[in-house]
Amino acid sequence: MRRGEVHNKGEINLMDIIDEIKKNPDLSKAGAIACFIGIVRGETQDGVPVDKLELEAYEEKANETLTNICEEIRKREGIIDVQIHHNVGEFKVGEELVYVVVAGGHRKELFSALIDAVEGYKKEAQIWKVA
Repeated sequence: MRRGEVHNKGEINLMDIIDEIKKNPDLSKAGAIACFIGIVRGETQDGVPVDKLELEAYEEKANETLTNICEEIRKREGIIDVQIHHNVGEFKVGEELVYVVVAGGHRKELFSALIDAVEGYKKEAQIWKVA
C-alpha cells in the first residue's frame, strides 16, 4: 500500500489504513493517530440537494501527488506517518470518499499536519467530479 493512493470504491477502508500505520517501525514515538474521513454531503454549498456524486481521477498523477503530499508532511518534526487514500466511482450521500490519517507525537503538530494534508489533496490531487 502506498502512502497516497487512489482506490476504486470499496477497495480500502479506514481500518486497513490504521493497520498499515501501526506497522510503522517508529510507531512507538507516536502519541496519537488522527483521522479525517470525507463523505458525500447531501447538498451543495448553495443549498442544492445532492443525490449522488461520481468521481474520476488521473490515477497515475493523483497517486504521485498524494504520495508527495504525504512525504512532505512526514518530514515535519513529530510526524510519524501520513496516509491519504481517495476513492473514485459513484457515491451516495454519506458514503466515504477520502481517508486522511496522521500519526504523530503530540496533538499540536498532529492536527496541523492533518489539516495541511486535507488542504493539500483538495488543492493538488488530480481527482474531479463527473458532471
